[in-house]
Amino acid sequence: MPGSRGDVPVMVGEAGGAAGGPGEASCAGVTYSGGYGDLTRQVRTAGLLRRHPSAFAAHAVALLLVLVAVVMLMTALRDSWWILVAAPLLAVIATRFSFLGHDLGHRQITRSAMGSRVLGLLVGNLLSGLSYDWWVRKHNAHHAHPNDLASDPDVRAGALIWHPSQGAGRRGVGAWWTRHQAALFFPLLSLEAVNLHISSVRALVVPNLRLRAAEATLLAAHFAGYGVLLALTMSWPQAIVFLILHKSVQGLYLGCSFAPNHKGMPILSDEQAQDPLLRQVLTSRNVRGGPVTDALLGGLNYQIEHHLFPSMPRSNLRFAQPLVRAFCVERDIPYVECSALGSYRAAITHMHRVGATVHG
Repeated sequence: MPGSRGDVPVMVGEAGGAAGGPGEASCAGVTYSGGYGDLTRQVRTAGLLRRHPSAFAAHAVALLLVLVAVVMLMTALRDSWWILVAAPLLAVIATRFSFLGHDLGHRQITRSAMGSRVLGLLVGNLLSGLSYDWWVRKHNAHHAHPNDLASDPDVRAGALIWHPSQGAGRRGVGAWWTRHQAALFFPLLSLEAVNLHISSVRALVVPNLRLRAAEATLLAAHFAGYGVLLALTMSWPQAIVFLILHKSVQGLYLGCSFAPNHKGMPILSDEQAQDPLLRQVLTSRNVRGGPVTDALLGGLNYQIEHHLFPSMPRSNLRFAQPLVRAFCVERDIPYVECSALGSYRAAITHMHRVGATVHG
């Protein structure tokens, strides 16, 4: 049942809770069809789909300069335990490069597929240690069918489940784990960066990987460079602690940027899923905030606008939001936004409800 904050429909409890699961009741019976073309024309007329390659270049150069500064700091603190202060800084830089890789994957910087791929390999494989082609394929599948249990790789059953049907048959330790998945969520996020690195390496043997040799070479260069940096600036005990701290913070930052956007949002009916506007709006939530939130989350806080127009440069998403929100309000389409804490609360609440259905 929908509540409201001003003129914007939001889910019960601000963050998305409702009987039957976060967000589910708010989209029940929503069968509006059509309108995506009309909204696209409004956005295009406003010039919001125009790319800004100079902004990407400035952002990339700034990140590279900060990376050089952090490496210099690590050199100055060589063999001192104070070098650990560089670990979270490096984690933030790595995540920011991942945001740039995300933008390239959606061709927000250039229309050219090859240009996006070349830049993506440099930003993704070399600077982030993530397979660009593997990630783009996975992420495109998510965008095509968000929150579809059969097609969206982000909600497939694994260490976590997102729908009671995914917990059927779990017994013993598996059932215990699932019942406690809400409490385990944030600790698991600390492993996400390592998980992405492992998945990227495994992707090198996946059939049809584009530019396999370049992917492998640049990934090897990333890991080799990282290993040399640690070996030259710290003892092995310090290196172990540094690695754990760095990758834990990076995983948490990545997870906290991506996870709130869809977790706990509804599973659509077949009719709703057929409509391109409903498919993206009803399964996404925005995170309220200002310029600081925009910067911290890399524009992913405008998840509804991003899913409707994935090639829109992130700097334009905040200008598109009033158009999209008004369009949805006029047509009684639930448009969900909440605070950052509210988004995490909605995701955790949903995981707890789903986990509680497992009794094995």
